[in-house]
Amino acid sequence: MNPPKKRRRSDAPPSKPFLSGGARPTPRRRRLGASSTPRLPVEAGAVEDTGAVANEADEMHEARGVPREHFSADFRPGEDPPPSSQPLAFEEVDEFGYDPAYEHKVLPLLELLYEKYFRVEVHGIDRVPPEGRCLLVANHSGTLPIDGLMLRLAVRREHSRRRDVRWLAEDGLFHFPFIGNITNRIGAVRACQENAERLLEHESLVVVFPEGKKGIGKLFRDRYRLQRFGRGGFVKLCLRTGTPIVPVAIVGGEETNPLLARIEYLTKALGIPYVPITPTFPLLGPAGLLPAPTKWKIFFGDPIALDDYPPASADDEILVGRLTERVRAEIQAMLDHAVAARRSIWFG
Repeated sequence: MNPPKKRRRSDAPPSKPFLSGGARPTPRRRRLGASSTPRLPVEAGAVEDTGAVANEADEMHEARGVPREHFSADFRPGEDPPPSSQPLAFEEVDEFGYDPAYEHKVLPLLELLYEKYFRVEVHGIDRVPPEGRCLLVANHSGTLPIDGLMLRLAVRREHSRRRDVRWLAEDGLFHFPFIGNITNRIGAVRACQENAERLLEHESLVVVFPEGKKGIGKLFRDRYRLQRFGRGGFVKLCLRTGTPIVPVAIVGGEETNPLLARIEYLTKALGIPYVPITPTFPLLGPAGLLPAPTKWKIFFGDPIALDDYPPASADDEILVGRLTERVRAEIQAMLDHAVAARRSIWFG
């Protein structure tokens, strides 16, 4: 048996070209318009079945928590969605950060708090105008400022027109981790004159808390005693824009997290106004911030029309001070009457 014949160098297969850096060879350019996947034949009756497939897609969207009004009736599987529905999650967020899709997901929890946990009662809701711009001026209370959220739910649930409400929240709220982002996505707006004017230009229903951080930061011994309403910025806003004012009194929020003391030492370095001391916080950790299930009542006062005043009257400090004190006195009177008539903080 003869040994295998050695292959000469000239008989070896041609070597591949050298690729520097381990790069791969450039693939051939595909002909423009050529499809990378073969086309499958369309079976008879497949077009008729797209309606059933679309219904299944709608059910899938409902399971994910997307409101039905956001479905696209023209979209069918296998087709490109219309341009208006492609970035749906981003288009829903308005210029102030409100996210309807996110609110729809957390709405069952919010309604549980409103209806079962705080058992909110509403009085005088018919005094809120059915349309047009209006400013709801309310007292501020509670270590965790959830009164704006409850007021928003009260109007949307109890008002005959189910009006939408946006409330102005102080900057300090947005410094707390997660809290500021969550409240912004469910309707809160940073409190400033520019944002308030933009909302009123859209004929919105806006809630303001003139007490500001002094309202949520007052101690439990000062509950239901209105703090100073600042320099009357909300009155100047209403005079410039011709917006009516509706006083609002909220009872029940002061006892949700009774504030016994405040720690303000070095809190500015953390980006928060103060550390609250309550009967349960920080003793129980984050669980100590859970609000107590007190009975809430919301009272709407008679509207205060400012149509008789020209916009230039916003510069009249005496008039602004007088109107500010009038609004404050009406809210304080409603609070005093409601607290005196209350038999229990738990059952109303």
